Amino acid sequence: MMGPEAYFSGAVTMERLSNHAAIELTQLRVTFAPGARTAWHTHAEGQVLYVTSGNGLFGTRDSSFAITVGDVVDIPAGLEHWHGAAPNTPMQHIATQPSGEAEWLEQVSDADFLSAADL
Repeated sequence: MMGPEAYFSGAVTMERLSNHAAIELTQLRVTFAPGARTAWHTHAEGQVLYVTSGNGLFGTRDSSFAITVGDVVDIPAGLEHWHGAAPNTPMQHIATQPSGEAEWLEQVSDADFLSAADL
C-alpha cells in the first residue's frame, strides 16, 4: 500500500508484516524512494526501526543522523521525529511499535531535510 500523502513526502510503500491479535505490536516494512520521508510524528509508546537496505536519515527537533543497513534506532515514547531515505538512494526499514498508532504532525520542510542530508 502507498504511504498516505498526509504523512509522507515522496514515494513510500508500506507492507504490514505483523498485527498479532493477542500482542499489542505492529510491524511494517516501509520502503522510501530517494528523498522520501515521513512527516514529523510521535509514538505514545515508542518505536524501533531496523534498517534493512539503503541509506537514510533520522531527525529530531534537536539533531539528525545518518542511518544505514543493520542500524537499529530505538525511539523513546513521545519523541517528535522523522525518518526517510537519503537524497540519492532508497532506504527500507522495519518499523515496530506497540499498537501501531502515531500522532502525525507537519511535513518535514525541504530545508530541514537538506540540512540533515548535509551530515
